[in-house]
Amino acid sequence: MPSVFLQGRPVDSYPPLAPEARRGSVRRITEVGEEVLHKPCRDVTEFGPDLAALIDDMFLTMYIADGCGLAANQVGVDLRLFVYDCPDDDGARHIGHIVNPVLEQLDPAGRRLLDEGEGCLSVPGAVKAVPRPDRAVVRGRDKDGKPVVVEGTGYFARCLAHETDHTHGQVYLDRLSQRDRKDALRQVADRREEVLARRAANIQALSA
Repeated sequence: MPSVFLQGRPVDSYPPLAPEARRGSVRRITEVGEEVLHKPCRDVTEFGPDLAALIDDMFLTMYIADGCGLAANQVGVDLRLFVYDCPDDDGARHIGHIVNPVLEQLDPAGRRLLDEGEGCLSVPGAVKAVPRPDRAVVRGRDKDGKPVVVEGTGYFARCLAHETDHTHGQVYLDRLSQRDRKDALRQVADRREEVLARRAANIQALSA
């Protein structure tokens, strides 16, 4: 089985950081409670250099924050778009971006739910178990408007579902019980400063 998939297609090799990141600038990551994270995003209707530049910024911002996925509203832009660089449970690496993503509704008979830990760059420091299907298929467009289909299993399936949720104005806390949500917010209060300090150190290391 190939070990690297770019935009859903196998490739022989790929650099440790996506080339987009070298062209990008770091943006501030929005946090739970900010309006842009809690309302549905707008469809992308214009494909061109501005969209490509946003994707570059999102890749770099994701890497600085040690993330495996990042949606546009997590950098304050209410567009239906996310980037990812994420492993699956078999060790394969998946890199790419999806514009106007649509998560397919899969037959419940052919999937199983995995109740595993999930975090979010916009909920810094918190991890809670969230049930997600073990397989996901997302359809959308690339930065040039060409159709893209990406399929994932295990942890990568979780990433695809999580990031698509963001484009609908949902964070993973919305899938938790009130008790678990409160516990997650307590984790944020305890760990947020440590997480932000690590991101700041990553930015400093990048510019050194």
